[in-house]
Amino acid sequence: TMNRFLQAMILAMAAFAAMAQDASYVMVYHKDADHGLHMAVSRDSYNWRALNNDKPIVDITDVALQKGIRDPFIARSPDGTYVVAMTDLHVFAKREGLRDTDWERPKEQYEWGNNRGLVILTSRDLIDWQKHYINFTEIPGFENVGCVWAPELTWDDATGSFLMHFTTRFGRGRNQIYAAHLKKNGFELAETPFLLFSAPCDENGSPKYNVIDSDIVRGDDGTWHFFYVSHEGTACIHHATAKNLTGPYTELGIVPDGEKRGHEAPNCWRRPDGTWVMMWDCYSRKPHNFGFVETRDFATWQPIGYFDQGDGKMTRKGFAEQKHGSVLRVEPGTIEKLEERYK
Repeated sequence: TMNRFLQAMILAMAAFAAMAQDASYVMVYHKDADHGLHMAVSRDSYNWRALNNDKPIVDITDVALQKGIRDPFIARSPDGTYVVAMTDLHVFAKREGLRDTDWERPKEQYEWGNNRGLVILTSRDLIDWQKHYINFTEIPGFENVGCVWAPELTWDDATGSFLMHFTTRFGRGRNQIYAAHLKKNGFELAETPFLLFSAPCDENGSPKYNVIDSDIVRGDDGTWHFFYVSHEGTACIHHATAKNLTGPYTELGIVPDGEKRGHEAPNCWRRPDGTWVMMWDCYSRKPHNFGFVETRDFATWQPIGYFDQGDGKMTRKGFAEQKHGSVLRVEPGTIEKLEERYK
């Protein structure tokens, strides 16, 4: 009996160790070609393959006011619910015959790429999706919002809910990072959005330059690491830290990622060995690509190249010219179910 007990314990420990080292991940991204939600998978976090022949995995035209999305971000709550937050924006809608004007509202009043809100998808299995919409122009104080872009989600243990943070401007003003907690259901705001982070202000109280595309992760020591893109000079990724998720954040400087051209959409995710990976969108490269650096301490960063370039560490199969990606580690067996669904 004792031998059987020990054998069972050994098997259980081996299974746990295998799960701890499993590196199954999903990546979501959009493409300018169709403004849809795309997904790729990886079993080792280095080699990626597109699902569904690199076609959108879900039709969002029935919920997105602009009939297209950008900037998808994927997260999962402790109860197992997947949440994908996306910008409701189609930059080629006039060309595609989806509207009569270049932008949803006049550029003279609301600037380039203006939109009203965000598309939220929720799922238990990454296959069947429930669709939701948050219209920020219906929120008191946000009637004149000029953009709501690049939503990202960070779990807040203090509230037991996601903090969603996103790029916002009012009218034609500067872009800043606003945030709001979501309700337990994962797709409704629990509070009025508040200013999370901004560039320093001038003598008139206006931000001196744009800041966009935030991502926030928690280090092993409890420090919150806030990454964003500054438009002070060439667009590049900045790093700030705080003791609390909602700040205040202290600027540390530029992430030394080796990228010499403008880039955006920082996304920080972790491998089973404890290494953090920073991924970003190289929008200045032709064709579009993603760049990567690694760190263990958020102080020393090691560039590892681009998809299918450099040392070849990061590879992709079945997709290219992907934009604004987000990566999430998933449980063993998840990829197999997705591959069966999206053959």
